[in-house]
Amino acid sequence: MKWTDTRRIAEELFDTHPDTDPKTVRFTQLRQLILDLPGFDDDPARCGEKILEAVQQAWIDEAE
Repeated sequence: MKWTDTRRIAEELFDTHPDTDPKTVRFTQLRQLILDLPGFDDDPARCGEKILEAVQQAWIDEAE
């Protein structure tokens, strides 16, 4: 997975952390959760706020 795979990342976060409310996750935590996902293989420096916002919104959508 790469940073641009926002939907897939959100699905993995939903599966990996089913008891976590994505609305309460800070961007610093979200970034680390993504980096810790199995199969995630992208440069940590390529992550920006817009990517994290997109992932968080996709995770919220997945949780609802």
